[in-house]
Amino acid sequence: MHDHSRNRLSLFDLTMIVIGLVIGMGVFRTASDAAKASITPGVFFSAWLVGGVIALCGALTYAEIGSRLPVTGGYYRIFAKAYHPSVAFAVNCIILVSNAASLSGVALIGSEYLSEALFQESPGDLGKSLIAMASILLFYVVNLLGLRMSSNTQNLLMSVKIGLIVLLILAIFLPGVGTAPMGPAAATPTGYAWDDYIGSFGSALVAVCFTYGGYQQTINFGGDVQDARRNLPRGILMGILLIIALYLSVSYSYYQIIGFEDLKNARGIAAIVAGRVYGETGQFLFSLLLFLAVLAYVNVILLSNPRVMYAMSLDGILPRAFARKDGKRGVLTVSLTVYAFLSIGILFFLDTFDKILGFSLFLDSIGMAFSAATLFILRRKGVGYSDAGLYSMRLYPLLPLVFISAYVFVAWSIARDSPGTAWTAIGVLGSFVALFFLTRRRHTTPQASEEWGLDE
Repeated sequence: MHDHSRNRLSLFDLTMIVIGLVIGMGVFRTASDAAKASITPGVFFSAWLVGGVIALCGALTYAEIGSRLPVTGGYYRIFAKAYHPSVAFAVNCIILVSNAASLSGVALIGSEYLSEALFQESPGDLGKSLIAMASILLFYVVNLLGLRMSSNTQNLLMSVKIGLIVLLILAIFLPGVGTAPMGPAAATPTGYAWDDYIGSFGSALVAVCFTYGGYQQTINFGGDVQDARRNLPRGILMGILLIIALYLSVSYSYYQIIGFEDLKNARGIAAIVAGRVYGETGQFLFSLLLFLAVLAYVNVILLSNPRVMYAMSLDGILPRAFARKDGKRGVLTVSLTVYAFLSIGILFFLDTFDKILGFSLFLDSIGMAFSAATLFILRRKGVGYSDAGLYSMRLYPLLPLVFISAYVFVAWSIARDSPGTAWTAIGVLGSFVALFFLTRRRHTTPQASEEWGLDE
């Protein structure tokens, strides 16, 4: 008999995984978007706090879904279990498009920081888009050649990212720092109605939810945690609370050092803070390190999402061409090519971070609401009740209802602020539903076979 518990995730492992999944590049950019949307500093900080609570509700919801229906990396397969194949197909496809939009947005964040470091004058939206496209193309070629950045490189860049956040937080404790002029503009304004506060909060929450994304991948760890009933909720709670503390602290640092009004239109905010605290050299190094961290993210997304497309192709959800694999290099040539050029296409049509943010989050909101709702279906069907190690959340159905309602509110906020973006996203969803019925030959429901050949 083998001791399988040795291979299971401990409480500490799970907490670190949650932090690693959530802390991406958004915090180095979206604080500016959240500030711009906020009519008062109170709205700004409330959005960061509430965003964390939403993330906690979501992470616990996905942990139970994963515990009831364990899947190996096949996030999309949950949909096929719960919905009509056309809905499963459409929602799975928009999640892939949303991930591509997120990749484009993060590449754009990197190009902003690189532009700040290399150019005296801003190259403008077109110039920044071209730099972002070039970074995606670079790692498309790297992956096409079968060259993989090692996990050690990824871990090093993750450490750099955390280190930069800590330096930004520590900056407010240095002498002579944290004294940005408040001025009358930053004082709490009067004369706003309740609907002004609700509208402002909703717009700020769009940027914040983008920054908190990633916790949905806890769906993949339900069956791999030691003493899941106790450790899953504790690990997720500890991870999300640490992330909330980090995000609130770094946002407070931006607020104190840059000033609330200046923060609204600032670009390369982390580099600005570094410049004011650590001088020109600090600003240059921050910009360069952040661009490197962005490249690592681009590489990971280009490595992981084509593998999902490959799995969907093997299950008959996407055409067989997406399963085409280069035998010598083990590269998913068609899936990788389609995904890379989808990301570049999004940058071509949505050339600013604001547009990409709205488009990505609107699609994400649909995917989140549909995926979280599968928990009600799984519970009603009694899926997983026979499993002795099942994790079952407390405060059901409150937590998934809070989570779904929050993302409906985020979608409404995007539709109110940018109706064109919302209609474009709805059009993309509708076209995938139509595509399902137009191309329907033998769309099969995913079977129980786990042999996807993805674990080499």
